[in-house]
Amino acid sequence: MQGLMLLCLVFYHLHAGAAPPGAIVLWPGAPPGGAAPGPQRDSAKGSITQVDQPYLLVHRPAQPNGTAILLVSGGGYAHIEAGKESGPVAVWLQAQGITAFELVYRLPQEGGGVAAPFQDGQRAMRVIRARATEWRVDPARIGILGFSAGAHLAGMTAVLPDVSRYTSVDMIDGVSARPDFAVLLYPVLTMQRPFDTTHAKKQLLGSHPTQVARDALSVELHVDARTPPMFVAQALDDPIAPPENSLLMAAALRRAGVPVELHQFQHGGHGWGLGKPGSEPAAWPQLLLAWLQSHGWMAQAPG
Repeated sequence: MQGLMLLCLVFYHLHAGAAPPGAIVLWPGAPPGGAAPGPQRDSAKGSITQVDQPYLLVHRPAQPNGTAILLVSGGGYAHIEAGKESGPVAVWLQAQGITAFELVYRLPQEGGGVAAPFQDGQRAMRVIRARATEWRVDPARIGILGFSAGAHLAGMTAVLPDVSRYTSVDMIDGVSARPDFAVLLYPVLTMQRPFDTTHAKKQLLGSHPTQVARDALSVELHVDARTPPMFVAQALDDPIAPPENSLLMAAALRRAGVPVELHQFQHGGHGWGLGKPGSEPAAWPQLLLAWLQSHGWMAQAPG
């Protein structure tokens, strides 16, 4: 098996596509279902579109503590807000000794179809776990953290890790895609009325989806006892994702007996990333560290 894994890794480097230097390309060939024609476009503020080859950017601490987190930026499934979300948070996590992976995924209206981002999320978890030893990561301490629409992608990956979203392409696809914990920040999660006002819903389902389609992509409807523990944070004055997204998710997790920590800020709006200094949402990084420590996913800080 080690030999096959090595062959897979060599294949990645031979098929790096348009991914930046040092990136880990997710698929050994063309992604399933297709992709944007490319080349990838990056705005001055770090917003990404036209992803023709999905990949991971790895942020390795000098002294990794064994914990890893896959970061999924939002952008309403129309673009990827890496500059404001996964980029800064990856740097912060790295400083805590956590190995951070930024996911640059395909967008549903750019060639890969609605399944594309979910295929990329599932594959990314498998790649990280399959190569855990190389990155000095504990395969039982790999989480996922999503922002806004990225939290929808993270949530879908967490609640349906075993769904067959694509035909297996190599040995890595035999590895579990289930995150050990999930972090959902100002999340878009439900596709149910009357909370279906998000751009993410329009990109995924269009204007007049069937009830079956709504249900299939409503994260809270797929929670069960095997769903990983979750940390959820949102502002009550969020103008983009109704706060009910977090409330519905927390209720579903509690019904299933899954540990959940829910933080609701009175003020903060949407899209706060690490959190503006002095704002209520700026508390979430330290709250997250305490949560990770309390569950044993991260060692207590010395002192």
